[in-house]
Amino acid sequence: MRQSFYKTISSTAIAAGLAVSGFATSAQAIESCVASLKKQAISAGVKPAVADKMLSGAKYDEKVIRFSTSQPEYKTQIWDYMAFLVDAERIQDGKANLKKHARTLNAVEQRYGVDKHIVLAVWGIESDFGQFRGDFYTPHALANLVCAGKRRQKYFRGELIKTLKIASRGDVPMSDFYGSWAGAFGQTQFMPSTYNSLAVDFDGDGRKDLVNSVPDALASTANFLKNAGWRNSRLWGFEVKVPKGYSGPSGRKKYASMATWTKRGLRNMDGSKFKSKADTALIRPAGANGPAFLVTRNFKALRSYNASTSYGLAIAVLSELVSDGDPIMTPWPTNNPGLSRAQRLELQKLLNKNGFNVGAPDGKVGPATRKGIRAAEAKYGMEVTGRPSWNVYYALGGR
Repeated sequence: MRQSFYKTISSTAIAAGLAVSGFATSAQAIESCVASLKKQAISAGVKPAVADKMLSGAKYDEKVIRFSTSQPEYKTQIWDYMAFLVDAERIQDGKANLKKHARTLNAVEQRYGVDKHIVLAVWGIESDFGQFRGDFYTPHALANLVCAGKRRQKYFRGELIKTLKIASRGDVPMSDFYGSWAGAFGQTQFMPSTYNSLAVDFDGDGRKDLVNSVPDALASTANFLKNAGWRNSRLWGFEVKVPKGYSGPSGRKKYASMATWTKRGLRNMDGSKFKSKADTALIRPAGANGPAFLVTRNFKALRSYNASTSYGLAIAVLSELVSDGDPIMTPWPTNNPGLSRAQRLELQKLLNKNGFNVGAPDGKVGPATRKGIRAAEAKYGMEVTGRPSWNVYYALGGR
């Protein structure tokens, strides 16, 4: 297919809903592909009115296609990632929600055996405790990935049909399917296939509604983590001291006993020896000069939610901080740290104030903001990166 798709648009491929980026970006091609998807959905049992309403108006979305080839968890420096996701505002909101939803969180923990602080942290990272659920209308985003994406079209086609079936059952109103570019939706961002297998009706209203029901969303998250192997009998992990010049094994899959790690010279942050007997693995997400953690198989469960060590660590650290636990003690190995959400918003205001027009400030660092940052970096003699960093923030007048 790679050799021939520049030559012709295969009618068979469009009929199957498998158009590839580069030949489905025209309005006509998208329209043909979506029409085919409607027919396939109806044949799979989706109500015709649902398929028609949820897919009508689907157009080529450049952002969906761009995001599908560039995910921040894998390209952003971890100190930027953590500064944005685990900031003072999210910690404060997390503590408030811990009190507000105490009865639900306690009931969820009791039923599923998953630490309520972890469940709360997933909710906070995924949707800012329900305040932001995504910019993309799920059926249209998935249709783009099927009709114009570069990979996994068959998978996304299946997710699209599952989305339409969820709406057909009446679990979630058709207008409420907003989420990520990849098709995850709801307050804790479930993919449709995960929704079908692990979502639960915790509030007892007869519907599994992870969009409008906080109890359903939190319980479904706990159910997911339980099935992924989370056990409350063990911690997710903890920060440790690694001896200088350490050359022993590390990596999230290289488990060893605590006695073995002790023999290798690792210690608790206060210098004491380990008391736990759980098998753990050593991770050093910023390299040998940054923080180090011994993690249990519970951390593997966190990564199953999103296959990124940065993501898993953000969940884990936020869960500690909303319960008044210790922050990361070892500094990140950088003299140019990342910015919180509040600082990113202020950075945009400062860019505009200094003549680098980036549009209306919203705290989201997109192409316009990065272009403005690059121009500011060039003006002030910095390395031109487009990164929302402390140095450019400070140069523009931030404090």
